[in-house]
Amino acid sequence: MKEERDIVNLSLPFAGGIASGAGLLALPFFRKSFTSLYGTAFLALFALTGILLYLLFSRDRRPAGALLLAGVLGLFCAMTDGLGRVALPDDAGPAGGRLSGYVSAVPFPSEETQALVLALTTGDRSALDAGTVGTFRRSGASHLLALSGLHLGILYLLLLRALQPLGNGLWIRRIRSVLLVLAAFWYTRVTGASPSLVRAFLFILLNESARLLQRKVPPLQVLCGALTLQLALQPSVITSVGFQLSYLAMAGIVLLFPVLLSWYPSEGPVRDRWNLPRRLWEVMALSLSCQVFTGPLAWIRFGTFPRYFLLTNLLAMPLTSLLMILSVACILLTALGCCPAVLVTADDALARLLLRVLEIIASM
Repeated sequence: MKEERDIVNLSLPFAGGIASGAGLLALPFFRKSFTSLYGTAFLALFALTGILLYLLFSRDRRPAGALLLAGVLGLFCAMTDGLGRVALPDDAGPAGGRLSGYVSAVPFPSEETQALVLALTTGDRSALDAGTVGTFRRSGASHLLALSGLHLGILYLLLLRALQPLGNGLWIRRIRSVLLVLAAFWYTRVTGASPSLVRAFLFILLNESARLLQRKVPPLQVLCGALTLQLALQPSVITSVGFQLSYLAMAGIVLLFPVLLSWYPSEGPVRDRWNLPRRLWEVMALSLSCQVFTGPLAWIRFGTFPRYFLLTNLLAMPLTSLLMILSVACILLTALGCCPAVLVTADDALARLLLRVLEIIASM
């Protein structure tokens, strides 16, 4: 518990320091100053001052000194990142040509389905027509088109299930964890490494590392650890809307979701699996948890709030998950030259059903 409190207590002032640095760099005076040698000298002096203050405060109040140092380091990272930095785009660009080529090779009966599968698996939305994009936006399902932890999580679970037959020996578990992390890293990299995907990759990395070390890491500790790592690697990402929404959504899942889920008493893992009302409540609780934390930011940044987000997530989330599973199967089997036509037809029908459901919700 002490380690959990430590990472939480340190990650928040570190993020606050980076946010302060990003705010200062947005001012013309500071942006101009910190691209000069004077800015570099100031940063060195600033870092030295922070260390001296830490030593001063930590004599009698070590926690206060640690918090102060975390905030100073955050501000230092943000300022350093602003020196000669070439900013990355907020959203990921199209995926690598080879991955997109594998998706395009699947003989879907409808071009609309192929465009949708391409967007869901690679993040390339260039083939989607304006009507489809508008349907997703009006129904409150735009987040399904943006590659996020949902997409990487589905692929992670698929690969985890595929590797389960290898066994559970010590070295098998180690090899499986390494393969899972490498696969998640490859997918994150080839699809553009958007902030939400990087967050999901760091979650996988930390969880698999904990599993290898045979340690149980609380979700809040994983969240704060990933936050600190991502901000340390790329402080400027704190200004990304995708980054902000991704971590706010995860904060809702970690902090609020367990509370809401407890309102429907559990009857045990086996019974809960077949308890349809409780499974529906899980989906609704998950959606509410994310929306409570992300809704205010979405309203501030975009001036919109999805009125039917519960209905959208209740219907569209399971359909999207199933669509991705079938699509991955079609892509892999097509690449191997043995994809049955019935599987492609089923995938096409599921894509059409998803679009139809979203059209109905968008028209309400």
